[in-house]
Amino acid sequence: MAYKLLLLTRENAEYRQLLSEKSLPGLTILGDDPTNIASADIWLAEPALAQPLLSHGKNLSWLQSTFAGVDKLLGTKTRKDYLLTNVKGIFGPLMSEYVFGYLLAEVRQHALYHHQQQEKYWHPGSLATLQGMKMLILGTGSIGEHLAASAKHFKMQVWGMNRSQRAVAGFDCIISPAQLNELLPQADVVVNTLPSTQESRGLLSKERLAQLKDSAILFNIGRGDALDLDALVVELGRRNRLKAMLDVFAQEPLSPLHPIWDCPNAVITPHISAPSFPSQVVDIFARNYHHYLNAESLENLVYFDRGY
Repeated sequence: MAYKLLLLTRENAEYRQLLSEKSLPGLTILGDDPTNIASADIWLAEPALAQPLLSHGKNLSWLQSTFAGVDKLLGTKTRKDYLLTNVKGIFGPLMSEYVFGYLLAEVRQHALYHHQQQEKYWHPGSLATLQGMKMLILGTGSIGEHLAASAKHFKMQVWGMNRSQRAVAGFDCIISPAQLNELLPQADVVVNTLPSTQESRGLLSKERLAQLKDSAILFNIGRGDALDLDALVVELGRRNRLKAMLDVFAQEPLSPLHPIWDCPNAVITPHISAPSFPSQVVDIFARNYHHYLNAESLENLVYFDRGY
């Protein structure tokens, strides 16, 4: 059986080279000519680039996303008559680097000592450590599990939240979303890793943000629509010990007019906590292509009705 592959990424040349090295049987990689959209059976694509073209993919049967987040392909009016897979299992180490890089810098007072160095001022700050701190991770998938393992390395207490309240290795306890209000006020660190679903949208609402400890550190590395950004600005303004590290936003790029930019106790990064490296994506695609050829279940299949 012969299949035609359409590349819709910002690194098409790199993907083309990596795929050629795989020598996948029966696969023809089409050129970048827009006329190839209609004839392609398989798309390897960034969701934002694929979404406006879906209606033109007359032969589309499988779309492999190059990203974990595929919410742009899950709208109520978006077609759902094809197999959709995303990439998982490669972001845990990258997300942990991001979270613990900023977390350690905050707890170990890097900014304070850098300022003191500039002033040639020798003065030990207050002792702080991650040991014994409580981390609440919203989402216990592969990213959450990796974060939990890293937290345990630093002897933190680790709590997790998932829909079913199922036990997950590496977590001291697991709660359901209905129990979030019980643990949120006790957490020293809160990390959102959740995908964009009906249940996760608005989870970190004005009311819940008000429950955070005055000294809490909030990370949003899941999806921007889980967080009420305007309400967070208010909380950061009235509590200067509260900190927020934000990598994802409901609207990206983040508007330069949004007041969150001016909050001294917020860190804003441009959705870079865990980039998709083409070599890793191609490895996932190659495995899935062999599954596809053999009519086997695909890895990382996205269920349109669930949103993940």
